[in-house]
Amino acid sequence: MIRKSESKDVDTILNIWLSASVKSHNFIEPDFWRSQVDNMRDVYLPASDVYVYEQNGKVTGFYALYDNTLAAIFVEPALQGQGIGGELLSHAKSQRDELKLTVYKANVQSCYFYQKHGFAVLGEQVDPHTGHTELLMSTV
Repeated sequence: MIRKSESKDVDTILNIWLSASVKSHNFIEPDFWRSQVDNMRDVYLPASDVYVYEQNGKVTGFYALYDNTLAAIFVEPALQGQGIGGELLSHAKSQRDELKLTVYKANVQSCYFYQKHGFAVLGEQVDPHTGHTELLMSTV
């Protein structure tokens, strides 16, 4: 079930975000992600529309929309590859006429995931926080 997040979900969302970020971005030092937890909690999540994927009463994934930008989509690492991300992405696409996102070019698995789900590459840019190249993608 996908539902709007509630305040009780924040710690679980942050845990999923951190563990999945470290796993999927092995080209960036884990300490960088750890240093961003407070910003996620205090700045990014409150500014976004956040939805969670709940299985058997447990949050196992989430996504965050900021205007027309898919700012985050993460699934608990042990449950990746089971279709949860696809369901979350479908739900996110139903919330907006167009979705944009950035994804690290080195995160090949996620780049493929987004292209498989209808996103096209519009260009590239360098993330000023990490120095790594990101792809700009959109559904239109």
